[in-house]
Formats: sequence, C-alpha cells, structure tokens
Amino acid sequence: MTAQQTSLSGTADPRFFTRSGPFDAQALADAAGATLVQPKNAGVVPQFSGIAPLQNAGPHDVSFLDNRRYAHLLEKTQAGLVIIAPAFADKVPAHSAALVSSAPYLAWSRVARLFHPRDPATPGIHPTAYVDDTAQVDPSCEIGPFVVVGPRAEIGPRCIIGSHAAIGQGVQLAADCRIGSHVTLSHAVIGERVIILPGARIGQDGFGFAVGPQGFETVPQLGRVVLEHDVEIGANTTIDRGSVTDTVIGAGSRLDNLVQIGHNAKLGRCCIVVSQAGISGSTVLEDFVTVAAQAGLIGHIRIGAKARIGAQCGVMSDVEGGADVIGSPAMPFREFFRNVAVLRKLAKKASGPAEDGSGSK
Repeated sequence: MTAQQTSLSGTADPRFFTRSGPFDAQALADAAGATLVQPKNAGVVPQFSGIAPLQNAGPHDVSFLDNRRYAHLLEKTQAGLVIIAPAFADKVPAHSAALVSSAPYLAWSRVARLFHPRDPATPGIHPTAYVDDTAQVDPSCEIGPFVVVGPRAEIGPRCIIGSHAAIGQGVQLAADCRIGSHVTLSHAVIGERVIILPGARIGQDGFGFAVGPQGFETVPQLGRVVLEHDVEIGANTTIDRGSVTDTVIGAGSRLDNLVQIGHNAKLGRCCIVVSQAGISGSTVLEDFVTVAAQAGLIGHIRIGAKARIGAQCGVMSDVEGGADVIGSPAMPFREFFRNVAVLRKLAKKASGPAEDGSGSK
C-alpha cells in the first residue's frame, strides 16, 4: 500500500463516500433532533467538517457515545462536538459541545447522513444496457452498464439500477429505489425507497413440488413478491415468489445478507432477519419480530408481534407475541438456560471420581 493510499484510509474515505458540509452546531442539533449544550470553556463554536470515533476525533469533528464501557474515551476525546445520552453529560470535556439525546445512536445516524448523503441518481441509460421497447423508465433514473429491463417493466422516478441487474417482465419499482449490481428481479412489485444490495434474487420459483408415480412434479408458482416501502434487502439474499398468494415483506423491514424467505411467507412491519436465517413457506411474522442469525423456521407457523428468535434457533411451532425463544427445538430463554445449567451439573457429576475413591471411571 502506498503512502497516498494509507493517508486516504479511515472514516469515510473520500474515494468511496460523498461528503457535504461544514455545518455549525445548531444545524447538527436540528438534524439530530437533539439539545445543544455549549462547551464549558467559552469560545466561538467552530464549523464541523466530519465525523470520527472518540479516540481519533479532532476539534472540527463530531463523535458520539452510546455504550458505558467507552466512557473513558469520552473524557479524553478532542472532539469538538459529541452526541451523548443525558447520563453522560457530566463526562463531556470542557472544550467540547454536546448534543444530548435520549437516542444517541439515532442522532448519530442522522448527523452522519447529513455529512455523507447518498449519491443522487445520475439520469440516463448506459449505452450497454438493454431496455425493452414496452418498458417504462422514468427519465430521472440511472440505468447502469449491462442492465436488462424486460417487457412492460416499470421503473419509477430517481431509481438507480446497478450494473448487470436484470429487471424482469412486468416488474414494478416505485420511486427512489436502489438496486445493486447483479440483482435479479422477477414477478415483483416494489414500493418506494427500497434498497436491494448486490446479488439478491427476488421472485424466483418457490420450492414447491408434488410426488407423482414417476417422481417429483413441479408445482407452478403463480404468486408474486411484494416489497413494501422502505424495505432493505441484503446481499445474496433470496426471496421466493408465492405459489398461489404473494410473498410479502412489510414496510420498513430489514433483511441481512444470505437470508432465505420461502414462498407465501409474510413479514409484518419493521421485522429484522439476520444473516443465514431461513423462513419456510407460508410462515407469518407479525410486526417488529426479530430473527437472529442462522435461525430456522418451519412452514405454516405464526410468530407474534415483537417476538425475538435467538441465534441458531429451530422454531417448529407458533411463538406468542413478545416472547423470547432460543434453542432447538425453540423454548423460552429462561427454560433453555435452566436446562443448560442442569446438563452441566449432570455432566460434571458423571465425570467425577468413583465412589470408592479409586478415581477410576
């Protein structure tokens, strides 16, 4: 690595991230929805030009603290402005202004987005892209190299379609969607501000077959995938279209990389599904459900609102709303850890010395 490459490394490398600003403290407070507290040492509050972690920040940087274990870094930081919860207000250095918020991480997100907004679409269709004559592409869209837009597809205002993406016949995208490179979309209706990261496969055949006298026979998959407004889909995630009803991902939901959603599954609003989790066909997640990494849910079950499914959990029956479950088969957290404790005691007893004192096992 050259000296030039090294000097450009770090937070928000300008080779990769758009930068805006500078901003004064009040503008940042307004963006964050936080209360501005001026520094204890009197002086003119400077303009702030970027964001940085507590240990690296300088007088023109904004930083934040949301975890008590890093409070010692707050006391030593050189940041000109820090975003904090009320509980940390007494630890802010005298030279630093503060943005006090009951949700400091949310405030930090808003400030970071102000400094580093998403790049807008650059209107136009790349010469190597293919757009069918019957497709409708809004003039404000950006269509990248080697994109294919199929017959009767509709792409709404300000969408960005990355290189080598394939938008299938009849697919509809509403305004301000961002489709990553090598994404394939078919049999899909997509709402506004949906983000799909590279390599995702949306709307392919579900895993449906019947058993006949000569072997398996594929069952036609005649539904769609519906992604509601503000959904984000991670890289290399797959969402099967429905068999006779739609597969639906509710508004505001977030799917991590490498997630599998089976046909006819329905996720409510603001669900979270973490990497390598799999949700089988016709399973329903109500609003605000969290499914942790590598969990597996069988088909035709219902997970109640605000339930939390632990990592590597095997869910084989309905889960009540608000429940926390873990293990395989899934069980309540407390029951699971009681069972673990009992098993440890039994294992320790079984591996202990023999009753005759000989030590033989």
